[in-house]
Amino acid sequence: MTDPKHLLAVAAADPVAASLAHLKQHPDVTAAFGGPNHVSGLVEAPWPRLRVTAGPGGNLRALRWDTATEVLLEVIGDPTGWPGSAELRRLTLIAAGALAQMPDQDGPPDSPVVSRVTPTGPLALTELTVGSYRYSATFEVVLHPRVD
Repeated sequence: MTDPKHLLAVAAADPVAASLAHLKQHPDVTAAFGGPNHVSGLVEAPWPRLRVTAGPGGNLRALRWDTATEVLLEVIGDPTGWPGSAELRRLTLIAAGALAQMPDQDGPPDSPVVSRVTPTGPLALTELTVGSYRYSATFEVVLHPRVD
Protein backbone atom coordinates (compact mmCIF):
# COMPACT_ATOMS: atom_id res chain seq x y z
CA MET A 1 0.00 0.00 0.00
CA THR A 2 1.13 3.54 -0.72
CA ASP A 3 2.31 5.62 2.23
CA PRO A 4 -0.14 8.53 2.81
CA LYS A 5 2.71 11.11 2.80
CA HIS A 6 3.95 9.70 -0.48
CA LEU A 7 0.45 9.82 -1.95
CA LEU A 8 0.11 13.48 -0.93
CA ALA A 9 3.41 14.27 -2.67
CA VAL A 10 2.28 12.51 -5.86
CA ALA A 11 -1.06 14.34 -5.73
CA ALA A 12 0.70 17.69 -5.34
CA ALA A 13 2.77 17.13 -8.50
CA ASP A 14 0.34 19.06 -10.71
CA PRO A 15 1.18 18.87 -14.43
CA VAL A 16 -1.09 21.80 -15.37
CA ALA A 17 0.41 24.12 -12.75
CA ALA A 18 3.95 23.08 -13.72
CA SER A 19 3.22 23.56 -17.44
CA LEU A 20 1.56 26.92 -16.86
CA ALA A 21 4.44 28.20 -14.72
CA HIS A 22 6.98 27.04 -17.30
CA LEU A 23 5.15 28.62 -20.25
CA LYS A 24 4.49 31.94 -18.44
CA GLN A 25 8.22 32.45 -17.95
CA HIS A 26 9.50 30.98 -21.23
CA PRO A 27 11.11 33.79 -23.26
CA ASP A 28 9.96 32.46 -26.65
CA VAL A 29 6.36 32.22 -25.46
CA THR A 30 6.24 35.61 -23.79
CA ALA A 31 7.86 37.28 -26.83
CA ALA A 32 5.51 35.60 -29.33
CA PHE A 33 2.30 36.17 -27.36
CA GLY A 34 3.06 39.65 -26.03
CA GLY A 35 3.90 38.91 -22.41
CA PRO A 36 3.12 36.50 -19.58
CA ASN A 37 -0.32 38.07 -19.10
CA HIS A 38 -1.37 36.30 -22.35
CA VAL A 39 -0.84 32.87 -20.69
CA SER A 40 -3.34 31.44 -18.18
CA GLY A 41 -5.98 28.81 -17.61
CA LEU A 42 -8.81 31.12 -18.70
CA VAL A 43 -10.36 32.33 -21.95
CA GLU A 44 -10.00 36.08 -21.58
CA ALA A 45 -8.29 39.12 -23.09
CA PRO A 46 -5.59 40.08 -23.88
CA TRP A 47 -5.46 38.24 -27.19
CA PRO A 48 -4.00 36.07 -28.50
CA ARG A 49 -4.39 33.86 -25.43
CA LEU A 50 -2.48 30.68 -24.54
CA ARG A 51 -4.77 28.64 -22.31
CA VAL A 52 -3.27 25.72 -20.36
CA THR A 53 -5.71 23.21 -18.84
CA ALA A 54 -6.08 19.52 -18.06
CA GLY A 55 -6.52 17.29 -21.07
CA PRO A 56 -8.96 14.42 -21.38
CA GLY A 57 -6.58 11.51 -20.85
CA GLY A 58 -3.62 10.22 -18.95
CA ASN A 59 -2.47 7.42 -16.70
CA LEU A 60 -2.17 7.71 -12.93
CA ARG A 61 0.09 4.62 -12.89
CA ALA A 62 -1.26 3.31 -9.56
CA LEU A 63 -0.16 6.55 -7.88
CA ARG A 64 3.16 4.95 -6.91
CA TRP A 65 5.62 7.58 -8.16
CA ASP A 66 5.18 9.24 -11.53
CA THR A 67 1.99 10.03 -13.38
CA ALA A 68 1.38 10.58 -17.07
CA THR A 69 -1.28 13.24 -17.40
CA GLU A 70 -2.56 15.03 -20.49
CA VAL A 71 -2.22 18.79 -20.68
CA LEU A 72 -4.24 20.75 -23.23
CA LEU A 73 -2.77 23.81 -24.93
CA GLU A 74 -5.25 26.13 -26.63
CA VAL A 75 -4.28 29.24 -28.56
CA ILE A 76 -7.29 31.50 -28.96
CA GLY A 77 -7.61 34.61 -31.08
CA ASP A 78 -9.58 37.80 -30.58
CA PRO A 79 -13.35 37.59 -31.24
CA THR A 80 -12.77 39.93 -34.22
CA GLY A 81 -10.92 37.10 -35.95
CA TRP A 82 -7.43 38.49 -35.33
CA PRO A 83 -4.91 36.98 -35.64
CA GLY A 84 -5.81 34.54 -38.37
CA SER A 85 -5.50 30.78 -38.28
CA ALA A 86 -1.98 30.70 -39.75
CA GLU A 87 -0.63 32.93 -36.97
CA LEU A 88 -2.47 30.96 -34.30
CA ARG A 89 -0.93 27.76 -35.68
CA ARG A 90 2.53 29.34 -35.48
CA LEU A 91 1.90 30.44 -31.89
CA THR A 92 0.67 26.95 -30.99
CA LEU A 93 3.86 25.39 -32.32
CA ILE A 94 5.98 27.88 -30.36
CA ALA A 95 4.09 26.98 -27.17
CA ALA A 96 4.36 23.26 -27.96
CA GLY A 97 8.11 23.55 -28.50
CA ALA A 98 8.50 25.42 -25.22
CA LEU A 99 6.45 22.80 -23.38
CA ALA A 100 8.59 20.03 -24.89
CA GLN A 101 11.66 21.68 -23.31
CA MET A 102 10.37 21.14 -19.76
CA PRO A 103 12.30 17.89 -19.16
CA ASP A 104 15.54 19.72 -20.00
CA GLN A 105 14.92 22.51 -17.47
CA ASP A 106 15.48 22.63 -13.73
CA GLY A 107 12.26 23.93 -12.26
CA PRO A 108 11.90 25.80 -8.98
CA PRO A 109 12.79 23.82 -5.82
CA ASP A 110 9.13 23.21 -4.97
CA SER A 111 8.10 22.10 -8.47
CA PRO A 112 7.72 18.51 -9.68
CA VAL A 113 10.31 16.87 -11.91
CA VAL A 114 9.10 16.54 -15.51
CA SER A 115 10.73 13.60 -17.25
CA ARG A 116 8.87 13.58 -20.57
CA VAL A 117 6.52 15.69 -22.69
CA THR A 118 5.02 13.99 -25.74
CA PRO A 119 2.29 15.13 -28.16
CA THR A 120 -0.73 12.82 -27.97
CA GLY A 121 -2.67 14.07 -30.96
CA PRO A 122 -2.69 16.43 -33.91
CA LEU A 123 -3.10 20.18 -33.95
CA ALA A 124 -6.80 20.90 -34.22
CA LEU A 125 -8.29 24.10 -35.64
CA THR A 126 -11.74 25.20 -34.48
CA GLU A 127 -13.68 28.25 -35.60
CA LEU A 128 -15.50 29.57 -32.56
CA THR A 129 -19.04 30.97 -32.74
CA VAL A 130 -17.83 34.41 -31.65
CA GLY A 131 -15.72 34.70 -34.83
CA SER A 132 -12.31 33.82 -33.48
CA TYR A 133 -10.19 30.76 -34.13
CA ARG A 134 -8.65 28.30 -31.71
CA TYR A 135 -5.81 25.87 -32.23
CA SER A 136 -5.44 23.10 -29.69
CA ALA A 137 -3.07 20.23 -28.99
CA THR A 138 -2.70 17.73 -26.16
CA PHE A 139 0.52 16.53 -24.57
CA GLU A 140 1.31 13.74 -22.16
CA VAL A 141 3.36 15.18 -19.30
CA VAL A 142 5.16 12.57 -17.19
CA LEU A 143 6.24 13.91 -13.83
CA HIS A 144 6.95 12.96 -10.23
CA PRO A 145 7.48 14.79 -6.96
CA ARG A 146 10.86 16.43 -6.40
CA VAL A 147 12.93 14.67 -3.74
CA ASP A 148 15.69 16.67 -2.12
